[in-house]
Amino acid sequence: MILKSKNLVCGYGKKPSVNPVIKNIEFEIEEGSRVAILGANGCGKTTLLRAIGGILPYEGSLQLDGKEVRDYKRRDIAGRLAVMTQLSQIYFSYTVEETVMFGRYLHTNHIFGNPDARDKEVVERCLRRNGLLDIRNRQIDELSGGQKQRVFLARTMAQETPLLLLDEPTNHLDLRYQAELMEYLKDWCRESKKHTLIGVFHDISMARSICNHFIVMKEGAIVATGSQEEAMSREHLQMAYDMDVERYMQKQLSFWN
Repeated sequence: MILKSKNLVCGYGKKPSVNPVIKNIEFEIEEGSRVAILGANGCGKTTLLRAIGGILPYEGSLQLDGKEVRDYKRRDIAGRLAVMTQLSQIYFSYTVEETVMFGRYLHTNHIFGNPDARDKEVVERCLRRNGLLDIRNRQIDELSGGQKQRVFLARTMAQETPLLLLDEPTNHLDLRYQAELMEYLKDWCRESKKHTLIGVFHDISMARSICNHFIVMKEGAIVATGSQEEAMSREHLQMAYDMDVERYMQKQLSFWN
């Protein structure tokens, strides 16, 4: 078991139960799973991801490797999981390579510590895999939204944790880099049976292509959870999105055909 919640309540105040976004949800995620969190805008997907990442306070129980997430020190939890939030974060103007190197913070022991050969090797690989080698020396505030997204993804990957939390990782990416990202994530998951991926996905087809476990949400509650067969029925999706999702997707396919 890697992650388990019971009666989980979380929101954006010191006392989450006063104005909860997530309301008494329960789920279990096994080590090695590839999990998609799905649902309409505002249903609590990102809030749940931030609680898992130790970013938001919660009530109830949320255990990572048998220990409450709230009881981890920041450094300890950062050694177990890496979080990539949506692009609207605040950042300083470092170069692309410097930004990715920040993902090695735990390994250099100090944010301005001298990277060793291993750190440089990992950063080089992450730059290459995300198509950033040719812009490695540019300032990130000079980049397009899609380029920034790839930089922050590379930084997340450079952290080398067994658990990746991704909030709409393909946001701002063009089709080419969306496809490349999905292939990289599949390869990352295959590298080790311990690698676990939890992501908020906007694109249901994309989620289906990479994930084997699904959490479908509506208004802060879980509509369904489990395998694709268990959680992704026509009825569950219609309940979550207030529309016939399967019919819509079929129409989209028939348009292109």
